[in-house]
Amino acid sequence: MTDPKQPSNHSPMDDLTQQMAHTPPPSSAAKAAARQAALKAFAEQSANHHQGFWARLRLTLNNRSQESNAMQKKWIYSGALASLCVVGMTAVLVKTIQPELLVPVQSGVEPNAQATTEALAEAKAEVKQDASLAAELEAPSEIQVESDVAMDMAAPQAIAAAPSKVLPAKRFGTKELRQNVKTKAAEYAPSQMARPAPQNILGDATTSGPVIQGEDEFTEFKTNPVTKVTDQPVSTFSIDVDTASYSFVRRQLNRGLLPQKDAVRLEEMVNYFDYQYPLPANKNEPFSTQINVVESPWKPGNKLVHIGIKGYQMERSALPKSNLVFLLDVSGSMGQADKLPLVKQSMELLLSQLNPTDTVAIAVYAGAAGTVLPPTPVQEKQTIMQALNNLQAGGSTAGGEGIQLAYQLAEANYDKNAVNRVILATDGDFNVGIANQQELKGFIERKRDSGIYLSVLGFGQGNYHDNLMQSLAQNGNGVAAYIDTLSEAQKVLVHQATATLFTIAKDVKIQVEFNPATVAEYRLLGFETRMLEKQDFNNDKVDAGDIGAGHTVTAIYEITPAASENALIDNPRYAGNKPEQGDTISNNNASEYGFVKLRYKLPNEDNSKLISLPILIDQPQAAGEVQQEVNFSVAVAGFAQLLKGGTYTGDWQYDDAITLAQANKGEDEYGYRTEFVQLVRKAKMAKALP
Repeated sequence: MTDPKQPSNHSPMDDLTQQMAHTPPPSSAAKAAARQAALKAFAEQSANHHQGFWARLRLTLNNRSQESNAMQKKWIYSGALASLCVVGMTAVLVKTIQPELLVPVQSGVEPNAQATTEALAEAKAEVKQDASLAAELEAPSEIQVESDVAMDMAAPQAIAAAPSKVLPAKRFGTKELRQNVKTKAAEYAPSQMARPAPQNILGDATTSGPVIQGEDEFTEFKTNPVTKVTDQPVSTFSIDVDTASYSFVRRQLNRGLLPQKDAVRLEEMVNYFDYQYPLPANKNEPFSTQINVVESPWKPGNKLVHIGIKGYQMERSALPKSNLVFLLDVSGSMGQADKLPLVKQSMELLLSQLNPTDTVAIAVYAGAAGTVLPPTPVQEKQTIMQALNNLQAGGSTAGGEGIQLAYQLAEANYDKNAVNRVILATDGDFNVGIANQQELKGFIERKRDSGIYLSVLGFGQGNYHDNLMQSLAQNGNGVAAYIDTLSEAQKVLVHQATATLFTIAKDVKIQVEFNPATVAEYRLLGFETRMLEKQDFNNDKVDAGDIGAGHTVTAIYEITPAASENALIDNPRYAGNKPEQGDTISNNNASEYGFVKLRYKLPNEDNSKLISLPILIDQPQAAGEVQQEVNFSVAVAGFAQLLKGGTYTGDWQYDDAITLAQANKGEDEYGYRTEFVQLVRKAKMAKALP
């Protein structure tokens, strides 16, 4: 006999399971009656309702038979899903109710679990077949595009029109239903249609949905090491005015995540900001060069050699004509709100900065490349905007083919007295087209030599290919920027439009020779992907970075004076290590830390010009505003080092970067420096990527 005081292993769930096991399946007549009743109610309620984005009357018994049959099946299976949800919720709630409140399920009223499972399996199979019906109902594309690109651009519309996998048991015609159809239909769309970008649980306000983190591609590089002057007294590199790294880092930190270390390029972090260095006197001297020596904030006793370059600012009335080609990625991976929709807004901002006589052409690529708009004067802005607004994302990515077409358009309207430039807007996901990246880069180099340059604007996250974007921009004599918000688009394409479009000096190289009598060690902060060989400095055939009108460029070396005890590299035991032959070392000049040389070419010239300046130990103190600019750039450089692990920053922390930046923000017209301080605070709490 069972002891009533002992707990029983019997549960209410056992009662429910036993009762459901004896529940017979609904009869065929019951199924038929339920189906007819549902269809009749649906037809009466929805006869005059439109089908949302299809712009058709809702499918009813009075419509075409094929459409009606499809919708009948979706209605029944939707009810089956609702039944299954009720059973599942009952199983959860039954644990909290008393056994005497359970009521047996009556036969013929509710479908049992087996019938529901079979209905759902059948529904899933038939939804795949009904994708062809959605394609048949699809409205024609709004824009005619040359070549086969029209078919690829129509793919998103077909996706949006495809029926959803399961329709919710709500009144047809609601906003929620239309959104459900749009977002879920692609799961059963035909294979040639574009699928949405992969998603994860993290997202922000700039995207239409969450995106995968940590799958963006960046060029791997090692941080520049400390170098002993007696071993290698000369350092050579190309300038870099790109800003993509800062924008990407900002986006990650705003999501509460630390960026990948290879995403942090120190020189791009520093050069994101405009600095008020002294301006050059005229355009014949395209930029000024300012050298300052300050104490290292993270290693007392060390010095920072700060090299600041300021480009000549052109008056708007003196700007040359522009012949631009917008090469826009409209492949399936560009469907998110922070990609193609933001691209359209960005191009509209750029149009506002062009003169009426400038020309714009639009080429797209998605599966195949096509011309959307031939070269058109900017004064016909409405025509240009109509072409932009009609673009939709869909198809694979024929990036190589698109670039070839864009250059053809630029060549067709080439003007030797104008700026001829292709502006590529993409997430960099080139998976079709010119498969060999070296071949693609070689093609861009040849076009660069013909006078047509390439700038790259990156968009999106989750499959962003920064490595390819950087390579294309560097070989195309253009800038690489990352547009994560409309505010960033305004910075790059409005506030800095002249710097982005108009080159005032090309192939700019810097070479610094340190004096071993006064400097023991040095380290270049950043520019790891821009390093050159010593002999490249005097070789005018070697390509280097360009400076746009009004651009500022900052380079910083950290040096250990010869008399300091901070040296990280011991002196050799044996006196056999000497500088390489040909190095001119100023052993007798004890007043200099070193010597800076710059080479550049004017835009239409092939022979370089030389500028040289000494780095004085007793370097004159910069004026108050310039010193403030130097200090702020140092704060940014220190922050970038901390993001990469702070190998050489000692005990210096994020709070120190905040203090230094706050004290030297100066005039912050657009709030970029205030935003920087907030980013440093966010970095203190950010988490590393999984």
